[in-house]
Parts: sequence; structure tokens; C-alpha cells
Amino acid sequence: MGFRLPIRVARKGSSASSDVPKGFFAVYVGETQMKRFVVPISYLNQPSFQDLLSKTEEEFRFNHPMGGLTIPCREDVFIHVISRFN
Repeated sequence: MGFRLPIRVARKGSSASSDVPKGFFAVYVGETQMKRFVVPISYLNQPSFQDLLSKTEEEFRFNHPMGGLTIPCREDVFIHVISRFN
């Protein structure tokens, strides 16, 4: 039996803010090749997500090359962290 995460991986070539539903925001995750995820705003209250954001600040100083919030960690680590929120 599996579980469902309340995230969505954006379609390839889709980067417009109009494809982000109300109550969600987009993040780019990866070390070299970035994958775009759309996650609930409620994740911002999670301590482990805040840790990821702190690491992002250290690495990018809020100068994100993708034009959006970039989290410099492996995709599997990101999914593991957010899977514990439910």
C-alpha cells in the first residue's frame, strides 16, 4: 500500500506561475538537473522544510538561477523530507 504526497511535478516546459494553484508554490529541486515541484504553502511551517530553506539561503543567498526558489539537494532527499509531513 502506498501513500500520496500533496505535491505535483510540473509538466516539462511548464514554468508559468499560472499553473501553480492557490495555496501552493513552486520549487526547483536538484544538484545539477533541476526538477520543478508544486508544494503546499503549509510546508513552510515544517521545521525540516525550514532547514532546507536555510541551506538554500546559505548556498544561493536568494539569488536563484532558475528564477524561482531552488533547493540544492538530491530529489530523493527532498521527497523523503516532505513525505514525513503527513
